[in-house]
Amino acid sequence: MKKQPLLILLLCFVLGIVFQEYLSVSKLTVFSLMIVFGICAMSVLVKNRFFQAIKYYTMGFFFFSVGVLVHFQNSSVPAVPALDGKENIVFQLSKKLNSNEKNRRYIVEVVAIPSKKINHFSPIKTVLSIPKDQQSLDFNHFYDADVYIHPPESVANDFQFDYKKYLARQDVYLQAYLPNDILKSSKSDLSFSDQIRQKRLNILNKINQSTLSPKIQEFLKGIILSDRTEMDAETVADFNQTGLVHLLAISGSHMVIIFWLALFIFNQIIPVKFRKGSIVLSLVLIWSFAVFIDYGSSVMRSCLMISCYYIMILLQRKADLLHALALSAFILLMVDSRELFEVGFQLSYVAVLGIWWLADPIKNLFRKPRYWFEDFVYSIMAMTFAAQIATLPLSIFYFHQFSLISIFANLLIIPLSEVIIISSLFMVIFIAWGVKYLPVYRLFDLFILNVLKLIHWFSSFDVLMHRNLSLNLLEMLVLFLGIYFLKFVIKDRLNPKYLLRFSFCLLLFFGLRIGFNAYNFEKKEVLLHQFYREKIISVKSKNQTVFWLKSNKNEAKIKDFVINPYLISRRSANYEIQYYPEGAEVFVFEGNHYDLKSSSKNAQ
Repeated sequence: MKKQPLLILLLCFVLGIVFQEYLSVSKLTVFSLMIVFGICAMSVLVKNRFFQAIKYYTMGFFFFSVGVLVHFQNSSVPAVPALDGKENIVFQLSKKLNSNEKNRRYIVEVVAIPSKKINHFSPIKTVLSIPKDQQSLDFNHFYDADVYIHPPESVANDFQFDYKKYLARQDVYLQAYLPNDILKSSKSDLSFSDQIRQKRLNILNKINQSTLSPKIQEFLKGIILSDRTEMDAETVADFNQTGLVHLLAISGSHMVIIFWLALFIFNQIIPVKFRKGSIVLSLVLIWSFAVFIDYGSSVMRSCLMISCYYIMILLQRKADLLHALALSAFILLMVDSRELFEVGFQLSYVAVLGIWWLADPIKNLFRKPRYWFEDFVYSIMAMTFAAQIATLPLSIFYFHQFSLISIFANLLIIPLSEVIIISSLFMVIFIAWGVKYLPVYRLFDLFILNVLKLIHWFSSFDVLMHRNLSLNLLEMLVLFLGIYFLKFVIKDRLNPKYLLRFSFCLLLFFGLRIGFNAYNFEKKEVLLHQFYREKIISVKSKNQTVFWLKSNKNEAKIKDFVINPYLISRRSANYEIQYYPEGAEVFVFEGNHYDLKSSSKNAQ
């Protein structure tokens, strides 16, 4: 507690959030906890040997109760009108989402439902799908249209992605489809946030009209303006398979590079005695940039980490990465504790922790650098290895895949990332200022096109991609324990104590894995799955699973959203697909009847 008080209190706070998420205690219990642990926390002021001995525990319990209270408040669900059918709604754009092959997708804010006479109507958010032949939405207008609207369906099985919960964490509680024309009316008074969002949308449109090739336009919008809504599926797949998808999202590396660029420029302009002003101006610049690109979660995380770290420097305190990390996490989770359950949040903080824990020991494995460039290369390699090792358990746990080629791809592309990000930033500035043509446009187009070709070449090594990997929570925690001991093994390779501890973690992991594999191998079950209107039956016996489908019309999507998740959760690889008759109403297996009548009209 004395060495890292913020980090330990953050862990207590996080445990409180997790406790409330999975046990959901009542409001009365929450306030009782707060009163009890508040009294305990005040006891640290009492000059008594007993209270002084337990003060660290009482502070930990107090922050635990704060976590419970904060998550209780953030998890409360607002009153949502009962909507399940065709409704006329008035709405405004809130956020663009990724498009699919048929529709553009948005998050919109419903400001009125004329047919529902609701007193004191509170705006509610919904995911809205619109055919691509319809007009695009913007922030300058209100829209009026008939839509098919309904709440997202809850999942029935533990292995399915809970889309309803995912949307609820973004305060979205409805889904809608708009098939017909839209009426629109101009807003008489745009809010400041809508003005900023519209300016960003205008720049996105300018990029679409630039002389850059379409593929580079989409890359540029993604890497600088955090808009991947129209990016082609092949490019996204290439980045996913090579483990470089973090380059497409505005992440910590982007904001650090932009901050350092701003700091370098201001340092050349501002006199040495006012160098603190350079830091302040650079922080203001990255926060302005964060607001401009609609302050996404990853942007806020990186801006907060940078701000906490450099504020310590401004206050002439010892700059501590863990303190900055813990403080930024505290601020984010106090504002919205649901962020804890976002994959991006977990990967970001685990990656930074991994760099802090492993980068220096890994760098010491290389020879002593003779030149600054050699030292730069070693540092990049060490940080890349450290981040990849630290995030590997989480990546497999959530995405069930890992490619060995990602190690080499990151080692080659990450050193280039500074050039890619800085050049992309200047391209966006030129386009925003209305510069129609520059010779550098062609050079940038050629450079990024070759980078994309290189990434595509890396992704072609499919033999190095391991898919459908199963990893449960207990196995993941054991792997993290092994990563903790890995640092000591690297630093002191001849010490048998650390080798034994690390080896024990590996043996425990493989022992657990063999046990869980054996349990799932012996498992026999029959499950009913719902996919849109279609019902699917899975019959598992030992390592063989048979999926009974109505037709092969949606087979590819059913494989992605039903078959593969089930096989991963049950650690099974062998399966076959059979088809039951089109008009079948009941599936009978070993005397049990399973209803095949279509009962759901909503997408899963």
